[in-house]
Amino acid sequence: MNSTGQLMRNRAKAIRLIAIANELLAVARELEIGEKPSLPACFLAESEHEVHKGRAATQDHPVWVELARQTYDDRRRRAKIFASEDLFGEPAWDILLDLFIAAKERRRVSVTSACIGSAVPSTTALRWIAILEKNEFLAREADPGDARRVYVKLSARGYSAMLDYFASASRSIVLLDDAPAQAVAAR
Repeated sequence: MNSTGQLMRNRAKAIRLIAIANELLAVARELEIGEKPSLPACFLAESEHEVHKGRAATQDHPVWVELARQTYDDRRRRAKIFASEDLFGEPAWDILLDLFIAAKERRRVSVTSACIGSAVPSTTALRWIAILEKNEFLAREADPGDARRVYVKLSARGYSAMLDYFASASRSIVLLDDAPAQAVAAR
C-alpha cells in the first residue's frame, strides 16, 4: 500500500516536472520570437507569486495539461482500437481539449488545425467551432502576418470552464500532490 502511494506521488511529481518543462519551452519560444516572456509561477518572487495565485492560478494546476493530453490521446486510441471514428464522436470536446493544451503550451492553433484535431470532417468541425464561439467558449483572431489564416483560442470563459472540469476530474491526484506540502506545514 505504501509503495503504491509512493508510486502515485512520484508520478504526480513527474507530471509537474513535465509541465514546468513545457512552460520553460514556452518562455524560450517567446524569447526567441521577441515577445516579453511570462515566467512560470515557480520562478516568480514570493510577492509576484501571491499576485498570480489571486487570479485564475488559484484554480490552475500543472497536472491538468497532462490530464488533457491523456484524455485527448485516450479518445484517439479508443477510436483506433474499435476501428471506428463514428462510434465515439464528440468534436466540441476534442476542440476544447486541443485548445486547452495549446493554451497551456502557449502556442497558437489555426482553424484548420482545430478541424484536424477534432477528428471529424471540416464542415462538422467548423460548425462546432461556430457553436463554441457563439457560446463564448472560444474566440477567433486573425493572423496579422497572413490574412488567409485565422486562429482560434479558448476565451476566458472557455479556459475557466476547462480549469473547473480538470479541477473536479483530478481532485485525488492534485490532493495527493499537495499532501507533502500540507504535511510539512502541519509540522
